[in-house]
Amino acid sequence: MKALYFETFGSSDVLKYGELPDPVINNQEVLVQTAYIGLNFADIYRRRGGYHIEPNSPYINGYEASGIIIDAEAKHLIGKSVLFVDVPFANAEKVAVPLEKIIFLPDEISLKEAATIGLQGLTADFLVHDLGKNKPKDKAFVTGISGGVGQILAQMLIADGVEVWGSSSAHKAQVALDFGAKKVLSSRHLEWIPDYKGQFDSCYDGVGTTLKASIDLIKNKGQVIFFGMAAGTPPAIDFIELLSQSKSILTGDLWDFLSSFEERKVRSNRLFTYFKEGKIKVTEPHLFALSEGKAAHDFLENGKNVGKILLKP
Repeated sequence: MKALYFETFGSSDVLKYGELPDPVINNQEVLVQTAYIGLNFADIYRRRGGYHIEPNSPYINGYEASGIIIDAEAKHLIGKSVLFVDVPFANAEKVAVPLEKIIFLPDEISLKEAATIGLQGLTADFLVHDLGKNKPKDKAFVTGISGGVGQILAQMLIADGVEVWGSSSAHKAQVALDFGAKKVLSSRHLEWIPDYKGQFDSCYDGVGTTLKASIDLIKNKGQVIFFGMAAGTPPAIDFIELLSQSKSILTGDLWDFLSSFEERKVRSNRLFTYFKEGKIKVTEPHLFALSEGKAAHDFLENGKNVGKILLKP
């Protein structure tokens, strides 16, 4: 099979494309021929050596893809369209996928759409439904609202009756306004923060460095849902001050919620329903051939993308 791989950690220059042995599956796995492979910032961190990557010689990055089952002990599964979001060695034409980690796709969700919304969509789903639990008419703020998770998360909240504001770089702001955000403020210049202190029931923060600003934005008894560090490590927080204002910080890891085949089924069906009913739409993904992996990594690192980046074998 063809694969994108590397032998040492470093810049995108370490990436190579070429022939590697096909995976060998056991009776608890299926062999998936990938159609679209998701590229995420975690893959950049893995390539640099700053994030866990599954041992292999050579290293094969990627954990998320859609595709078709081409081999399985249970022959009735062959030909099924599937998605997986937490299986290593995805940057390849073929991937061995544990049966419990398969997400079967409904007819209404294409392989391309599944890879575009998979990881970010399931992340948004648990943030909204397990952590945030906003009520209709609540007012929520989403940092990075035009990003991959932000777009889906914000539209999910809007579909559930929540008024949504957010922050974004200027050239991406229109994306969020087009899907129904009430207002989008600058993510680079935060001088507007004092004008909006204490106005939101919830703030969804995936930026990290903005955590103190997010705490300022929520009302007393409000909550910050902290889910990432896209811009770096968050500042130290004074929990005595939080206590005095009855403010909460909620956080979690998607993998603690995708704990079984049944959990994946329930959560993905809930996510797919938003898309099947037209309640959520995302920008068209940027496509790169798998052989153009270096260009795709550079594109993501330089912040040129608005939507998802997909690699196509």
